[in-house]
Amino acid sequence: MAESKNQSPATEPGAPEPAADQPPSRPWRTEGLPKGEPAPKGPKWSVLALLALGYLIVFGVLTVQDRLAGPEAIPYTEFKSQVAARNVAELFARGDSIQGGLKKAVPVPGEPARTYERFTTERPTFATDDLLAELTAGGATVRATPLVQERGILTNLLISVAPFLLLIAFYVWIFRRQRNLMGGMGGGILGAGPRKPVDRESVRVTFDDVAGIDEVEGEINEIVDFLRDPQKYRKLGARAPKGVLLTGAPGTGKTLLARATAGEANVPFFSASASEFIEMIVGVGASRVRELFAEARKVAPAIIFVDEIDTIGRARGGARAFGGHDEREQTLNQILTEMDGFSGHEGVVVLAATNRPDILDPALLRPGRFDRQIVVHAPDQKGRVEILKVHTRKVPLAPDVDLEKIAASTPGMTGADLANLVNEAALLAARRQEAAVTHRDITDALEKVQLGTARNVVIPEPERRRTAYHEAGHALIGMLQPGADPVRKVSIVPRGRALGVTLSTPETDRYGYDANYLRGRIVGALGGMAAEQEVYGVVTTGAESDLENVTRIARSMVGRWGMSERIGPLSVLPVEGDPRMLGVSDVLLNTVDEEVRRLTDECYAEARRLVRENRDKLDAIVDRLLERESLDEAEIYAAAGLPHPQPAEASPAPS
Repeated sequence: MAESKNQSPATEPGAPEPAADQPPSRPWRTEGLPKGEPAPKGPKWSVLALLALGYLIVFGVLTVQDRLAGPEAIPYTEFKSQVAARNVAELFARGDSIQGGLKKAVPVPGEPARTYERFTTERPTFATDDLLAELTAGGATVRATPLVQERGILTNLLISVAPFLLLIAFYVWIFRRQRNLMGGMGGGILGAGPRKPVDRESVRVTFDDVAGIDEVEGEINEIVDFLRDPQKYRKLGARAPKGVLLTGAPGTGKTLLARATAGEANVPFFSASASEFIEMIVGVGASRVRELFAEARKVAPAIIFVDEIDTIGRARGGARAFGGHDEREQTLNQILTEMDGFSGHEGVVVLAATNRPDILDPALLRPGRFDRQIVVHAPDQKGRVEILKVHTRKVPLAPDVDLEKIAASTPGMTGADLANLVNEAALLAARRQEAAVTHRDITDALEKVQLGTARNVVIPEPERRRTAYHEAGHALIGMLQPGADPVRKVSIVPRGRALGVTLSTPETDRYGYDANYLRGRIVGALGGMAAEQEVYGVVTTGAESDLENVTRIARSMVGRWGMSERIGPLSVLPVEGDPRMLGVSDVLLNTVDEEVRRLTDECYAEARRLVRENRDKLDAIVDRLLERESLDEAEIYAAAGLPHPQPAEASPAPS
């Protein structure tokens, strides 16, 4: 069994796809650069062609030279006749191979028009003549001279030097290829490759593509206004913030907001992920940072956006540091230096995004670097309606689709979740061969997103009935518990890892929770386990996910939110790490454990009491659930014989 909860964010609404032809020579993407810059050159295959042509030329020259200046191959009988005529001037031999020169040129046998003076021949192994005596009698000089000494000076030079020249040319080509492919080595070690300009209009994003975060748009509009008209601020002595840090859960629109800021101001936009600056070679990251800021200054005013800056911006030293990392720290130091104004970059604003602002180095957050921190929250109901309108611009909707109703049933969802919801609905409509996306498609897609994909498995009837009691226990207590979130759907169709699911969502967005509401959440989560205990007298493994949720809520109530009289208004359990490192005593931790145990025992007893006292309603829900497998909100309340509650105002958030 799995019980659905409000989920946190994950992508930006309405973001166009980035340009697909971004050059590989640098680790950042660009938008809105001025036109007229040279296009990036591809791999220099011409280098290979030139090397091959050069090799062929050298080979041909050597071949022709050897052909023209080399000795003439003659038969051994012709050689013997020249020996008998005492026309052999000099000779040397290696084994049966003989080379030499004549005193005067004679015609080539069979070619009277051509003569030869230098010759080569092979002495048959069966020859029994006294060749040395005959040569000596004819006044010939017999010696043993290495063959290489007989080559020309040009030939010997080329043969000796050519391999080294080819090897050097090959390594030069490899280094140039590596510069083009790895780019970041450039600027520091190998130099940077060319960059292709991006058309201003092809990938621009403006505030029209951003929805659901109006208050954040208002904060960042000042930067847009400064980049549009900097003189208005300079004449009053004001300057734009050097850096703006966007924080928030994944998917709340941080990256999209940065791109929209650049698009709205109509200035070039450089974006990079912080992890792309880090390499194994120390110093490469700092070199990339210097080059990035240098490029931005050339086209200022401009915006630099660094995503996931916590990758390189973690606090140096302290309990949260994970050992030394020279490359990461050098990169961080270079960013600090560039933002501090030592190298002056007037008109360049740095935007950065992170999900973990608490682990950033304090030097990054001080005024003069990231002057502002803007928190991007998940959208409220009105914001979700606007986001849905953005994502359904190109999606044909049937007349029965009500975006207001969909937004009301998706509390906690962000732009990423809503974009995924619309896409899943469109895919479902396409599979059903529909002309437009209907309300049923969207509700089915929402069920898939929130509850998981249905599995086609055959479950034995006793197991199916036990699952029905488990889910009916959740639903019954959710309907009986005062202030609990309304039960939206109950199903015993296996989805994901669960054999059944119960979905409860609030009527309106909640921003704060009191102790009574949280206790009700614990009682509701234990409802399935309580139903199994009351009906079957046993507890199954289906309560695993419920117990994890119960433990998490109870420990937070006692150890973090001060909802225990024995612990008092103390925060004992940190979000991460060992509480003992913060000075929390073992006695206090033991007290927390005792309070968590007491709280869960009381809630479990309450859940069992409600199940016992309303057993008839539980059985009615189970019978209906076994018949239909899935029940929506109206069907659940009708099966239990309970009136449908009226929407209530959410509790005010604490200050």
